[in-house]
Amino acid sequence: MTVETEEKQRIIFLVEDNKADIRLIQEALKTSSLPHQVITVRDGVDAMAYLRQEGEYADAPRPDLILLDLNLPKKDGREVLAEIKADPKLKRIPVVVLTTSKNEDDIFQSYDLHVNCYITKSRNLTQLFQIVKGIEEFWFSTATLPLE
Repeated sequence: MTVETEEKQRIIFLVEDNKADIRLIQEALKTSSLPHQVITVRDGVDAMAYLRQEGEYADAPRPDLILLDLNLPKKDGREVLAEIKADPKLKRIPVVVLTTSKNEDDIFQSYDLHVNCYITKSRNLTQLFQIVKGIEEFWFSTATLPLE
């Protein structure tokens, strides 16, 4: 791995409507030693506009990782996931569903839609921080991601 790759600022795209969860996930990532930026949108329509660089998001940087909640206003996370994975320009961006749902139908449907990982959020603060740190560690330090 080159120094260039190690120092590249990673873009984490958080699609989450719950303000408290947004704050907690951002707090968990603040302790990271990896350079990163967290970009947040709160509904599925804005998520797709951002990813497709439409309107106010025309100059949006391409994310390295998408953290996607399933239960979103305007367009739910399942629809967002389906659109991402059907789009040749977006389908290689890793998508981690990070949701409170433990519903087996949600899990099966997410994997049928080619999610990269499905994780149930913990309401325990320490566990939530461990989950977020684990996601970051795996996707940015262990996994090899495709270049655009």
